[in-house]
Amino acid sequence: MTMPIATLTLELRIEHAQSLKDRRQVVRSLKEKLKVGFNISVAELDEAVTWQSATLGICAISRSHDYLAGLMQQVENAAVRISNDLGAEISDCYWQIVDE
Repeated sequence: MTMPIATLTLELRIEHAQSLKDRRQVVRSLKEKLKVGFNISVAELDEAVTWQSATLGICAISRSHDYLAGLMQQVENAAVRISNDLGAEISDCYWQIVDE
């Protein structure tokens, strides 16, 4: 039996970050808040090339495409809200559902 897997990629801009520590603080906080609020896996996908940007990958699995689509929309909305609260912004985001 195959189960659909949803992936969401978030491109984050952290304009106020003046150091790697500032960047880490925003990324860590966003990851933790998303993990607590949703049944998802969250990982940072890129190395700290610049202090003002980060890429997060989010993954979820379920038997239902509809559930995953709704979940990814909720996670995207929450990520935008949380990022804004942290002084950052989502510059790009995209998600997909694949059957594996």
